[in-house]
Amino acid sequence: MSPLRIAVAGASGRMGHMLIEAVCAADDMVLAGALDMAGSAAMGHDAAAFLGQTSGVTIGADVKAGLAGAQVLIDFTRPEGTLAHLAACRELGVKAVIGTTGFTEAQKAQIADHAKHIAIMMAPNMSVGVNVVLKLLDMAARALPQGYDIEVIEAHHRHKVDAPSGTALAMGEVVARALGRDLKDCAVYSRQGVTGERDPSTIGFAAIRGGDIVGDHTVLFAGTGERIEIIHKSSSRSTYAQGSLRAARFLAGQARGLFGMNEVLGIA
Repeated sequence: MSPLRIAVAGASGRMGHMLIEAVCAADDMVLAGALDMAGSAAMGHDAAAFLGQTSGVTIGADVKAGLAGAQVLIDFTRPEGTLAHLAACRELGVKAVIGTTGFTEAQKAQIADHAKHIAIMMAPNMSVGVNVVLKLLDMAARALPQGYDIEVIEAHHRHKVDAPSGTALAMGEVVARALGRDLKDCAVYSRQGVTGERDPSTIGFAAIRGGDIVGDHTVLFAGTGERIEIIHKSSSRSTYAQGSLRAARFLAGQARGLFGMNEVLGIA
C-alpha cells in the first residue's frame, strides 16, 4: 500500500515541527508538503532540516503548490489561515485535519460547508487522552446533575493567543450538553469585585498563561462534603501529533463529511 501523503501547515512552528517529525517517523506516511507564512525565516528550507534530515519538501507560502501532492493537510495555525487553506483543499480535493482553535460560529459554518465536498476532521484537542476525558466528563455530568458546582481551569504557555482554550470550551460544552444546558447561556468567563453568591446553574472558566506549559485542564465538580476533579495534563505536544496522524489515517477512508475525534477513536 502506498504511504499516505501528508502536508503540514505552520511547518516552522512548534507544533509544525512536532507534526513533521511524527510524519517522517511513520512507516505508513510521507511528507508531501510544508506551508508557512511568507516572510518566515524557514521559507525555502527543507522541512526536515531541524531534524538534521532531508525530506525533499521545501517550506513555501504558495498554498496550492504545497498541497499539490498531498492527500491530507494537517493544520494547527490560526482561524483565518486555516479557512484559506481549506478553500484550497476543497478545490484540490485534499482532506484536512484541523487542530486550530478560536473559530467563530460563522467560521465554523464555513468549515461545515467545505465538509460537504471534502472529508474534514476537526477537534479542539487531538490528544487521545483528552478525548477519553471528554467521554468521562459526559458520564460525570449526567451522574451529578444537581448539588455540584462546575468549574473548568486550564493552563497554557505564554505564547497562546486565545482564552479559554478550545479544549476547555469543549469540556464545558460536553458538560453543559449532558446537563441539558446551552454553554452560551451558562458560562462565566471572569469574576472580579463583589460578584454575589455563585449561581449553581453556571459553569465557570479560569485561564492561566505562563512559561512553557503545554496544556493542563481540570474540571472540578464541587459538592457538599466532597469534590471530584477530572484532570488531564500534557507534557509533550507529541500526543497531539500522534492523535493527528491517527485522524489522518481515519480520513483516508472517508469521501466527505465533518468528523470529530470520537469517530476517529470509535467512542462516539
